[in-house]
Amino acid sequence: MRTPRPRTLLVVAAVAVVVVLAVVLGPILYARSQDAAPAPLSVDDLATSPSAPESVDPPTPGSETAGTGTSDPQNPGTGDLDGRWTVSDGSQAGYRVDEVLNGEDVTVVGRTDDVTGTAEVADGALTSAVVEVDVATVATDSDRRDSYFTGTAMRVSEHPTATFRLTEPVSVPALGEEPVEVQARGELELVGVSREVVADIQVVRDGEAVAASGSVDVTFANWGIDAPDLGFVQVEESGQVEFLVRLTR
Repeated sequence: MRTPRPRTLLVVAAVAVVVVLAVVLGPILYARSQDAAPAPLSVDDLATSPSAPESVDPPTPGSETAGTGTSDPQNPGTGDLDGRWTVSDGSQAGYRVDEVLNGEDVTVVGRTDDVTGTAEVADGALTSAVVEVDVATVATDSDRRDSYFTGTAMRVSEHPTATFRLTEPVSVPALGEEPVEVQARGELELVGVSREVVADIQVVRDGEAVAASGSVDVTFANWGIDAPDLGFVQVEESGQVEFLVRLTR
């Protein structure tokens, strides 16, 4: 048996070192190369949004409106909310999920502005609401990730939309520029499966519109969704559905 030459041993050792470095450092470099995840969707974003209309002038002191109470000159935009509202431009929805790459945390966010829906307010309460999202248009900064999401995970060819339907009335307080927190119970339909959920929502009066933002915690298995298997990337088994909807009459 021929004894390996010293040069051959050096080449083998160098290759082994490169392989080890690739295994150890590859995921870390990948994680640090990702763009920072955007902050959660929030009604606060509308303050600088070019699509947001100017605030209406404060009502005359002493004037009263039906439904959600008396208008407040220190809280512009309060007043009657009764009627039918429609999801309009400026709305967004998507998901947020954490990945772990050899101890390196990466938060992945996918979003779309292809959001539609309606809401009904009667006697100061939100009595019905339906919001639909075109799942096929949800995008991140990775084509590979998006392909897995729309194909394997969400099967958009069979289930093109995700839908939230309100199942219990929600009392709507007088609204102004400061966010008001409410909880909405409803059904979230993903990949054709509906589950009861509770959405924590912040609501403001946005000029002549109303804006609401919030999130719903989602455990993938509850909807029959397999957590993505991306090799050296470990994806958490739960995440959040996020939304920012702007409603006009």
